[in-house]
Amino acid sequence: MRILVTNDDGVDSVGLHLLAKAMKPFGEVTVVAPDQEYSGAGAAIGAVWDMKPEVHLKEMEGIDTAWAVTGPPGLCIMFSRLGAFGPQPDLIVSGINPGSNVGRSVYHSGTIGAALTGRNGHIPGIAVSQAVSGFGVEGQGWEDTLTNQKWDVAATIAATVVEAFIEDIGAGRAVDAEGHACVLNLNVPNVDLADIKGAHWTEVAAGPPRGISTAVLEPKPGHEGTFRVKMDWGTERSQIPGTDTAAVMNDEISLTWLSRITAQEGPTKAIDQRISKLL
Repeated sequence: MRILVTNDDGVDSVGLHLLAKAMKPFGEVTVVAPDQEYSGAGAAIGAVWDMKPEVHLKEMEGIDTAWAVTGPPGLCIMFSRLGAFGPQPDLIVSGINPGSNVGRSVYHSGTIGAALTGRNGHIPGIAVSQAVSGFGVEGQGWEDTLTNQKWDVAATIAATVVEAFIEDIGAGRAVDAEGHACVLNLNVPNVDLADIKGAHWTEVAAGPPRGISTAVLEPKPGHEGTFRVKMDWGTERSQIPGTDTAAVMNDEISLTWLSRITAQEGPTKAIDQRISKLL
């Protein structure tokens, strides 16, 4: 089993190192991660023609092979899928992200974006995130909130889930009804293992535990026409039971299968009429 470990917080992230070590019992582990912070990058690969991305070997304790890529996590996975770092991986494990990736954070998370990019190449994946004290910012954690992060708890739970997921891969079950590779979004509360209240299969909530409520432009002194953006927190939101956000807020593990983007029914009449006139 070839396991590729990545993240969106950069190759030096504590969560990445612990996750990579936790994967070692299950196969050949290779780390391919961004060389710097790319939180909120989603599944972006960037303007490759302009970036001229580079790859650098990294020393990582306990890991045989680690690479840093000058680009977002989606690009790390794309290069891996195309054979830049050896045979294509059998499984992508992304994280451990400091900050829950629940609700609308799912759309923007680079942690999840890496796993989704892998699915484009028919590679199943797991995105691993952990709540932080004070909620974090839409799936991101401020550095000063991470001093009490219980990384080992998230790594232990991730290892348990990955072990079972590998069984599903071996049995041909790591695909959906249409044959597409599965992506699992795993969110873990930031409490001791003994204090976790349970684990639930959940739906994606409409919003995070607490979001940014306003964004106001403030002039930058001495720089006419330049502004800083001041963001303010909203209040904690009540959540619908059965959603990923509600589970994590209740100190429960959230497990959510993420589907590929598909077409849906919507209003067509007005658009059809205008296109008909145009043509």
